Amino acid sequence: MARKALMAQKKCQVAVLISGSGTNLQALIDAAAAEDAGFELCAVISNKADAYGLTRARDAGIPAAVVSHRDYADRESFDRALIECIDGHGAELVVLAGFMRILTPGFVRHYSGRLLNIHPSLLPKYQGLNTHQRALDAGDAEHGVTVHFVTEELDGGPPIVQAVVPVEPGDTAGILAKRVQQREHSIYPLAVRWFAGGRLRMDGERVLLDGELLPPSGRVIRD
Repeated sequence: MARKALMAQKKCQVAVLISGSGTNLQALIDAAAAEDAGFELCAVISNKADAYGLTRARDAGIPAAVVSHRDYADRESFDRALIECIDGHGAELVVLAGFMRILTPGFVRHYSGRLLNIHPSLLPKYQGLNTHQRALDAGDAEHGVTVHFVTEELDGGPPIVQAVVPVEPGDTAGILAKRVQQREHSIYPLAVRWFAGGRLRMDGERVLLDGELLPPSGRVIRD
């Protein structure tokens, strides 16, 4: 009975990759502190030693590591070192939270179906950079953020959940970015909870939640 109880209490081990201040990391730290979270952060790994997110991790008692891309001759050798670090911490899920490196196909394949990213647009709109200004330039009435599984196509993996925010008169890229970021901090932990609870999985180019196929945009949440 004791062994069964211990197994029931085991939480999904999550590694978070960062390059900067780590606001989404902080949202995950806060969410993991809940008793019913179902996941815990086993490592925070950065390619930059001065990333403030490492301080957030250490303050929360989470193992923090640096794997600097500058120490490796090419992307492949860097990614191999990154894999070794992640796997050494026993991660079952890898979460990209402002990790500013393009990952190699080998890395993506290694974590296929257990690698998540968050992108500040309603994918497939505005893959890449400057998404807020691009939405404004296009005259969009709505903008938002997407959590998706990572595939070899940049920002092209199947969406899991999207949060939609209205574009208001007088919005600048900075104002819109702040509104979108608030939604990032709610939907990223939500997607991680789904995965940790065994509710979420990638099936080819599709996403299943509770065994049901999600639409191409994933689960859509509106203000």
